[in-house]
Amino acid sequence: MSYDVVKIAIADDHPLFRTALIQAAAKTLSHSEILEAESFAELQQLLNHHDDLELIFLDINMPGNDGFSGLSRIKNAYPDIQVIMVSAIEDGKVIGRAIDLGASGYIPKSSSLEQISRAIETVLNGETWVPEGILVVENDGPEKVLAAKLETLTPAQFNVLQMICDGLLNKQIAYEMNIQETTVKNHVSAILQKLSVNNRTQAGLIYQQLKSIEQQSESLL
Repeated sequence: MSYDVVKIAIADDHPLFRTALIQAAAKTLSHSEILEAESFAELQQLLNHHDDLELIFLDINMPGNDGFSGLSRIKNAYPDIQVIMVSAIEDGKVIGRAIDLGASGYIPKSSSLEQISRAIETVLNGETWVPEGILVVENDGPEKVLAAKLETLTPAQFNVLQMICDGLLNKQIAYEMNIQETTVKNHVSAILQKLSVNNRTQAGLIYQQLKSIEQQSESLL
């Protein structure tokens, strides 16, 4: 199948797997531009400077990516970008969680180039790709509920929520974001309302769930 030029970002701190993804993309797409990032901070820089990214491969354990928080940040700020999670974890529950939180696909790092190529083609065709031979477990719904709540936040509110989770006070958040403290307070009020919680501690716990999902996943390795 032929596509127009597709701009892809590969965010993974393992050079060998980045190479495998590049080879698979070249095999699948006759015209593509591939950008690379070794950390989530580098990926954010790419997102800031390239507004035409269509597909991101995101390593679940990459530096700066706290579990599925990176996935949620991308889907919140760039809902039109397709994200394929990549991981050494091959567990149906974890794959199900990734899909519930907005991933368009999930590629185990044991996948062959042919499997990765099929994943790319499937996702670019608007479908969801999960690995063959692994029973993907449908979750009871908390991840979908969590994803739906986080989608209601603006990117600025999402940033504030992350810093609340990190324990920063309003004054510190204002300094980090270079905004007025009253603006932070307005963001916090909106966050509490959208997440249906009573205080910033409860809001921080909701964001923490994204990290706890990954902590549970790591125990499966």
